[in-house]
Amino acid sequence: MKIVISDPKSGKSFQRELSKEEEEKLYGKKIGEIVKGEVLNLPGYELQITGGSDKSGFPMRSDVHGSRKVKVLLSSPPGFKPRKKGERRRKSVRGNVVSAEIVQLNTKVVKEGEKKLDEIFVKKEGEGVQKEE
Repeated sequence: MKIVISDPKSGKSFQRELSKEEEEKLYGKKIGEIVKGEVLNLPGYELQITGGSDKSGFPMRSDVHGSRKVKVLLSSPPGFKPRKKGERRRKSVRGNVVSAEIVQLNTKVVKEGEKKLDEIFVKKEGEGVQKEE
């Protein structure tokens, strides 16, 4: 599972791959719940789960209970962006509980720790640099 951590203060987001043990600690959590950063090796941080998507790309919705995939009549995002006023469409979405089917989990920082996220997620040399021809 990949976790995306957004920092509202700096406007930056960071992502990393979670180990199996870290993943299993998140199973059963719902969208909107606050997770201690110690679970993800981020001491002092508190993260709020804001959403995610499953292995097929279907987004999680906070108003669909459980971890199942369901076809729901939608009139707003996530999962459907209406083009006309009043437009509705039946779309597949994932429930609001984190499970093994979730591939990407989105979070935001609620409480910061002592170390900045920039220091924790240090870019490796050559990463993000474009080659000039």
